[in-house]
Amino acid sequence: MRTFGLIGFPLAQSFSQKYFTQKFENENIDARYLNFEIENIDELPALLNQHAYIAGFSVTIPHKEKVLKYLDEMDETALNAGACNAIKVTWENKKPKLTGYNTDLIGFSESIKPLLQKHHQKALILGTGGAAKAIAHAFRLMNIDYKYVSRTKGSDSLCYSDITSEIMKDYTVLVNCTPLGMFPNVNTCPDIPYNLVTDKHLLYDLTYNPSTTLFMQKGIEQGAITKNGLDMLHLQAEAAWKIWNS
Repeated sequence: MRTFGLIGFPLAQSFSQKYFTQKFENENIDARYLNFEIENIDELPALLNQHAYIAGFSVTIPHKEKVLKYLDEMDETALNAGACNAIKVTWENKKPKLTGYNTDLIGFSESIKPLLQKHHQKALILGTGGAAKAIAHAFRLMNIDYKYVSRTKGSDSLCYSDITSEIMKDYTVLVNCTPLGMFPNVNTCPDIPYNLVTDKHLLYDLTYNPSTTLFMQKGIEQGAITKNGLDMLHLQAEAAWKIWNS
């Protein structure tokens, strides 16, 4: 049986296993999808040694950047994003060859494009992890200027206290790439000035559980357009499936 899986930590709230298991059942695909919960990415070689039949992995937090050192090849999506969330595994003489891709880029781009309006020219990316890097590359391809926002100020990022009314007026797309607001911590959200959100803003949350996060709810109260990450997850999963079968 062809085997695929997800590596990350923790995986209790994982979307992928349920999605692919249902897909395989609905489409009569003779395959299985397993969760491989590894806290340290350096456990990956041992995992491959133990499961020398895996055809592909999804990669989730906190390993989207750390996994790069184990890749034999990267396509342009992973290379330009600086992060990988899908790996195709091919076996040669019982040795795995790992090729990395970034389907977050595809999923995010295709899910946000229908919502973008002419005034959506600048974006704030809340968070600086692997998912945030994919979002940044998507914005580069869409010719949307962006700034990272983090808890601490960096050479290429603002901190939350730097967000002024002028910035909020100019940066009308806000993307939450942090786990704040994800179940079970549903009463948390990024520390932005929500009172400055208007009906010109688009608030996109990569989180999908709950379906309306506190970040989104605060945007709705100010008249903003909001969207969660469920469509992005479906799109990136299907893109990964195509890669694994190419």
